[in-house]
Amino acid sequence: MKSLHWAILIGVILLLSCLLSLYIFFPSQHHSAAEIWSDNQLIKTVDLHLDQSFTVTTADGFNTITVKDGHIAVTDADCPDHHCISRGFCNSGAPIVCLPHRLVIQFVGETEIDAIIG
Repeated sequence: MKSLHWAILIGVILLLSCLLSLYIFFPSQHHSAAEIWSDNQLIKTVDLHLDQSFTVTTADGFNTITVKDGHIAVTDADCPDHHCISRGFCNSGAPIVCLPHRLVIQFVGETEIDAIIG
């Protein structure tokens, strides 16, 4: 019975050390702004701390972009697949992209970590 307790204790220690390593090497990134690009041209840079909503209209269609509580999302669009809408509200990570309208929302600004050099 004692060996079972030791095995559980070692397992818990290993799990906690793995979680701590993930937190240290891959911290969450908090961005303060996002750039709105259409057809490789910068349309607007928005502050993610200011709630707002606006529509980007191109020859191919429109995208309604909403900034709320430090997050940004495409909340309406007339593209056929609506992948940009299904991405939801984000404040970091991969850009939000609407390929049919050639629209890209890219996160910029403050991050906790830029690179790890070993």
